Amino acid sequence: MPLTNVQARDVEALLHPYTPLHRLAETGPLVLDHGKGVCVYDTQGREYIEGMSGLWCAGLGFGDEELIEAAKEQLSRLPYYHLFGGKGMEPAIELAEKLKEIAPMPVSKVFYTSSGSEANDTQVKLAWYYNNARGKPQKKKIISRIKAYHGVTLMTASLTGLPANHRDFDLPLAGVLHTDCPQHYRFAEPGESEAEFVARITASLEALIAREGADTIAAFIAEPVMGAGGVIVPPAGYYERVQEILAANDILFIDDEVINGFGRTGNWWGCQTMGFTPDTLSCAKQLTAAYAPLGAVLIPDAVYDAFVEQSRKIGTFGHGFTYGGHPLGCAIGVKAIDIYQKRDIVGRVRALAPQFAARLARLDDHPLVGNTRAKGLVGGVELVADKATRRAFDPGKGVGAACARACEAHGLILRALGDTIAICPPMIIAAEELDALFDRLERALDDTEALVVRDTLRD
Repeated sequence: MPLTNVQARDVEALLHPYTPLHRLAETGPLVLDHGKGVCVYDTQGREYIEGMSGLWCAGLGFGDEELIEAAKEQLSRLPYYHLFGGKGMEPAIELAEKLKEIAPMPVSKVFYTSSGSEANDTQVKLAWYYNNARGKPQKKKIISRIKAYHGVTLMTASLTGLPANHRDFDLPLAGVLHTDCPQHYRFAEPGESEAEFVARITASLEALIAREGADTIAAFIAEPVMGAGGVIVPPAGYYERVQEILAANDILFIDDEVINGFGRTGNWWGCQTMGFTPDTLSCAKQLTAAYAPLGAVLIPDAVYDAFVEQSRKIGTFGHGFTYGGHPLGCAIGVKAIDIYQKRDIVGRVRALAPQFAARLARLDDHPLVGNTRAKGLVGGVELVADKATRRAFDPGKGVGAACARACEAHGLILRALGDTIAICPPMIIAAEELDALFDRLERALDDTEALVVRDTLRD
């Protein structure tokens, strides 16, 4: 089918992230025009349930009048200013106060960024700066995990444990270490229980720290529920043991809440759902319900106090972003947190979670589905070539991508993470809309199975 005019213009003008560029000129992009509630509409007027909240971020859906009004009011009052050189503004102050109030650990200060990637990149710089300040200049390595996702800057792409983020970008950078992925379904040894799996991979983490030297390691970074690596929910006891190991070795625990935060897993923060208390925390995405770019790093007293002493020695704190603490994003963030609180979004997620989990579990019987997993309103459906042996499809067959295209054909937008289909609907979704989402996904899975059989993709 020939491309529409707007599709052709897109292909001529844009470099699309995370896209098979070699196919785009043939398939054309899906060009969206507007959104309302949990749905978005393309330029042809066709409706799609946005089952991924965009990129895990539009937790309050599209067209929320309170957020729109907050944006208009701030733009008319002070459309831009910055925090450099000791400047301040009310929206940045108020949002920082709200973040400190709801934080899962004691927080001294909030540092703003424009994105989750910038927040996690800042975490590394701050960990280095902190250790220099306390006279431990050799304590600089960062431990991440296989299948982690922490961003796309040079440093955060290095922390990300996905091959496509490294290959031919000359990454990862030196000083980044990757330990085991805590996914029992894919990485357990034959017959290994979840408890045995946890014991083995946390012992592996301990061995890595001993081998590298705890005095060379600054921090460990983790998403409570791993997102772009395949919606991976670590087994019970994993984080408790990790936290013990880090504390014993004077290693900071950086909590990447960019996807998990603001109610997504059934608590304000994913670390609360998964049972650990971090030292520092990164957030973004649902911080503004995606209505403006904004990220933040939450910093404890001990870390901030070290920064003050370094500032005294050096003369300034030499880090910041032009749009860090942008008044538009901060004003929307204040309103978003207000909405999460007054509409009890956390309670809403908890109320819908059993329905979400039940509909997801129904997919376990499908011939394509090897494993499903979920926390709150985020879940994953892992497609396999052989259910009995858990054999994956050849990545070159593109089965996950084919399923995502089939979803679009049925009026549903989900995301293929390899051969795992991620589901992360707006947290305002109604029960009947959630059923409609899964009905459309089931039809897409049937279409994908027919394609697999027709083209012998299991071979």
